[in-house]
Amino acid sequence: MKNVKKIGYAVLGLGIGKAHAEAAAKSENAQLVALCDRDEALLQKIGAMYPGAKLYTDAAQLLADPAVDIVSVCLPSALHADYAVRAMEAGKHVLVEKPIDITCERAMRIEEARLRTGKCCGVVLQNRFNLNMYPIREAIDSGRIGQLFLGTFAVKWFREQRYYDRGGWRGTWEMDGGGSLINQASHTVDLMQWLMGDVASVTSHMQIANHDIKTEDVTASTVRFKNGAMGTFVSTTCAYPGVSTEICLYGTGGSIEADADRLKLWRMSEPVDELDEEEEEELMLERFGGGNRVASAKEPEKLYGHRHVVEDMILAVRDGRDPEIMPLEAMKSLAVIEAIYRSAKEGRTVTL
Repeated sequence: MKNVKKIGYAVLGLGIGKAHAEAAAKSENAQLVALCDRDEALLQKIGAMYPGAKLYTDAAQLLADPAVDIVSVCLPSALHADYAVRAMEAGKHVLVEKPIDITCERAMRIEEARLRTGKCCGVVLQNRFNLNMYPIREAIDSGRIGQLFLGTFAVKWFREQRYYDRGGWRGTWEMDGGGSLINQASHTVDLMQWLMGDVASVTSHMQIANHDIKTEDVTASTVRFKNGAMGTFVSTTCAYPGVSTEICLYGTGGSIEADADRLKLWRMSEPVDELDEEEEEELMLERFGGGNRVASAKEPEKLYGHRHVVEDMILAVRDGRDPEIMPLEAMKSLAVIEAIYRSAKEGRTVTL
């Protein structure tokens, strides 16, 4: 049987990029061929885990490497568009970490480069592929949960001051685009608009409660959706020691509550398979209440986290198709984030 050439994968930036490198190295369809970071000590440390990969401190050299087919761009948020565009113009396919960039205007440069170069470009929004999201999404799409009328979302995390001090870019408007909302909570903003529907308007507040930063470490918003539903969204990095990621949906036919990838409540007014409400909930919590690791035992073929997104990108390039989440889709949640910040800064309701 003829050997099929594996896709050459590279990672630019080895913060969250470590997860990309691990996922690419585990893929049967790719080979991790290069790593790049300007921090020489970090580069050598991560590089020692992947002895077959070339190590670069200069992004230009990485982008000139003919062995590289795909580049994961895992740099500070405000550099995403710059380097994604450079990579596509250098003939590489690109996977961009979240957020796609810090403004929709900047993010649009990525979409324009994708169209201009014909290269694949995907964006990391891996929480859509937490295993509990499949039944949640199905309950919405099938109408089992009924008409959604309320969604409550809260990212109650904790970060020490040294987290912001390290690297000097976090918690800045120029490089991070904000604080707890755009960095820690952007995945949950994406889930909110993906599950509840398009956002019509936001009324928001923000403050710095417990960090020496320039942006915010607390936001609170009321949200109106175009389908008539209402919602709330909260983000913080002050909730010691790191409390929860609440994803709660309430419809006329049922209620669903989750903490990140762990299902917490599943009550449908019309249960399935001759079960009553309590029996169905017991089965759902048994399967999805323990998070991805427990749920994957029953569905080992389903990848989750960065494994899913990186593998999808690799297969998209191999098969000549689009990745699951493309720039314009990723920009939907970024537009909501921009609206929340504008509302908080200007003290008014902002319509999208």
